[in-house]
Amino acid sequence: MKKIISIILCFVFLLSFAACGADKKAPITIAVPNDTTNEARALILLENMGLIKLKEGAGITATKADIVENPYGIEIKEVEAAQLPNVLQDVDYAVINSNYAIEAGLSPKNALDVEGAFSNYANIICVKEGNEKADWAKALIAAVSSQKVADYIEEKYNGEILGVVENPTDGFDKSVDYAALKGKKITVAASPTPHAEILAVAKEILAEKEIILEIKEFTDYVQPNNVVDSGEVDANYFQHLPYLEDFNKENGTKVVSIAAIHVEPMGIYGGKQTSLDAIKAK
Repeated sequence: MKKIISIILCFVFLLSFAACGADKKAPITIAVPNDTTNEARALILLENMGLIKLKEGAGITATKADIVENPYGIEIKEVEAAQLPNVLQDVDYAVINSNYAIEAGLSPKNALDVEGAFSNYANIICVKEGNEKADWAKALIAAVSSQKVADYIEEKYNGEILGVVENPTDGFDKSVDYAALKGKKITVAASPTPHAEILAVAKEILAEKEIILEIKEFTDYVQPNNVVDSGEVDANYFQHLPYLEDFNKENGTKVVSIAAIHVEPMGIYGGKQTSLDAIKAK
C-alpha cells in the first residue's frame, strides 16, 4: 500500500512540476544582423518601437550588450545579415536589410515596422582611395547617378527602395574623355539585390561609350571591401557609409565613398509571429 501511495505522490509531483514549467513562457526571440553598424541600426529600430532601451551614447556601434532596459524580456539573436531570411521561421521576428528581404521574397511594405530615417544609411559606390578622380570612376558615377537608373529604381522597387540622387545626370560626365576609355573594363563588386540589378542599367549606359561594366556578385559584407582595397576589383556597391567607416577602422583598409545612390529601409518581419501583439502579451 505504501508503495502505491509513493507512486501516486511521485506522479502528482511530476504533474505539478510539468504544470509549473508550462506556465513559464519562452522569451520572444528577435534575430538581428551581427555586423556592428547594422546590428546597431536594428537595435535603434527596436528602441524606437519602445521594446528596449540602449545605453546613452551607444549610437551606430551599439550591440545587444548596450541594452539597459528590456521590459519584455526579449532574447536578441545575432545572425549574419544574409542568413536572416533563412532563420526567420525559427525565431519570432527578425530585423532584415531590405536587399536581403526582397531577395527572399519579402516586401518591405509588409514589414511589421520599418525605420523612419534613412539619410545616414544611403548605399554608396566605393573605390580605393586615390581613384576618386579617375575618369573611369567619374564615368561610373555618372551612369549610376543617371535619370535612367533613378526611373528604374522607382519603377522596379515601387517605394521599397528609394533613390537619393538629387540631380540625376543624362548618364554621362562632360569632363570625362570617353574616347580614351573605349574598351575599358570596370569591375564592380555588388550584392545581387538590388545593387547588381541597378548596375545592370548603368552597364547599358556605359556600353554606349564602349566601356565594359563587369558586375561581380557577392553575398557577404566583407569580401567586397577587401577586393577593392587589394585592387582586384575597381569598385563596390553594397554598403552604407557608417558600415564602410567602421570596416576601414577595424581592418585598416582604404576604401572611400564616391556617390550615394539609394536607401533600403530596414524592417522587422514576423517569423513564428504574425503581428507585434505577441511581444506585449508576454
